[in-house]
Amino acid sequence: MKWITRERPKIDRIACPWLIKRFIDPEAEIIYVPFEQVIATAEKIGAIPFDLPGVEYSHYDDRCTFDYFLKKHKIKDVALDRMAAIIRGADTDRLDFAPQAAGLSAIFLGLSSNITNDQELLSLGMIVYDGLYTWAKHLHQQKHTQAPVEHLLLDVYNRYLKSSSQKAPEWTRELKEMIQDQMDTNMSMSLQQASDSLEINPAYLSREFSKYFDNLSFGEYIRKMRIEKAVNFMENSTYSLTEIAYLTGFSDQSHFNRIFKKQLGENPSVFRKNLHKSKKDTK
Repeated sequence: MKWITRERPKIDRIACPWLIKRFIDPEAEIIYVPFEQVIATAEKIGAIPFDLPGVEYSHYDDRCTFDYFLKKHKIKDVALDRMAAIIRGADTDRLDFAPQAAGLSAIFLGLSSNITNDQELLSLGMIVYDGLYTWAKHLHQQKHTQAPVEHLLLDVYNRYLKSSSQKAPEWTRELKEMIQDQMDTNMSMSLQQASDSLEINPAYLSREFSKYFDNLSFGEYIRKMRIEKAVNFMENSTYSLTEIAYLTGFSDQSHFNRIFKKQLGENPSVFRKNLHKSKKDTK
């Protein structure tokens, strides 16, 4: 049987042919053509199109085409299920699906850049996925270090030494500077903007952020910085509270009041009044 999809495959369009040839149709012929030619060529040569919008063999829900092949052909194999999570994570940039997803993504992004011949890339990809299947079936619980002494040393390191000596990664310093710059200008920064600037996966940044920023999520930390800036305005300017809300990036006064009270326990007007009273009392 002939199977056809878009040219320049990377992850799912290598994984699906591997699955077809190993579990569905060992004699399958895999064809890659430009996106706009897939359907017309499929009709012309009697091939089954896959991994493109509008065809049966494609992404569904939050799953990728590899998942659909397993579902469609009722293939029950725990090792393939493990592989599916890795492939899904790598193919959809949801690297939190499986720890191995980031590695698979990196390997095929690199290979697809080095190898421009799709059939040559497929041949190499078959070997890679054969290896991944062997790991998923027989070796997924095996660690790189097997000796009991090594495990003991690693356990000691992780329990007692790592936490005390762990340094914040370099990106945290850069991110703090970026956030501070934004606080000094337009008071606005999204997680996506930060991850784009740092070239870090947003899911990873979201997951790691609280470890280095006062146990706060990205959104909570930005709101904390805005409130600190608002307090600074109250101490050192004559801006109205409406103006301070605007200058610190809040969309309206009520939102500003709600966040301010949640963080400092007082309404902004009461806080400002007490602040001025405290200044007078100290004179």
